[in-house]
Amino acid sequence: SDVMFAMHMIPHHEQAVEMSDIVLAKPGVDARVVDLATRIKAAQAPEIEQMPGWLAQWGAPTGMPGHDMGDMGDMMPGMGGAGPMAGMLSESGLTALRDAPGAEAAKLYVTGMIGHHQGAITMAQHEIDNGKSPAELALARGIIDTQQREIDEMTALLPSL
Repeated sequence: SDVMFAMHMIPHHEQAVEMSDIVLAKPGVDARVVDLATRIKAAQAPEIEQMPGWLAQWGAPTGMPGHDMGDMGDMMPGMGGAGPMAGMLSESGLTALRDAPGAEAAKLYVTGMIGHHQGAITMAQHEIDNGKSPAELALARGIIDTQQREIDEMTALLPSL
């Protein structure tokens, strides 16, 4: 469970950072969304950096070359079922975010990130229920706390975008 959590959370967090970078590069994005994207990127980038070290310590591969992580939901029992992995955007969803103008991109980002965070919470809860690594269990608890607060914030923000 610990290895699978790290192997799947790395690309999950990487996509959240990518989504944040996309929206942060656009003009005309609501300042509240810019603030949110900046905070999400600042929280998740350091977590991405620590997980490959754990995998290396455990003798596990630090990635899954040749696999599209967005299509692995069915390979993760309890972590999202069939379809995109635990809330990750499809390539078409990322393209829509890239192509949208500022105000539309802000809505797409917030909507997409709510689902993305819900997926991360599902993955983190699976780790808490099944994991053994104290460091990963602490990370999973932190993900649940932080991302649930951000979901609440985004849900409140969405109608005004």
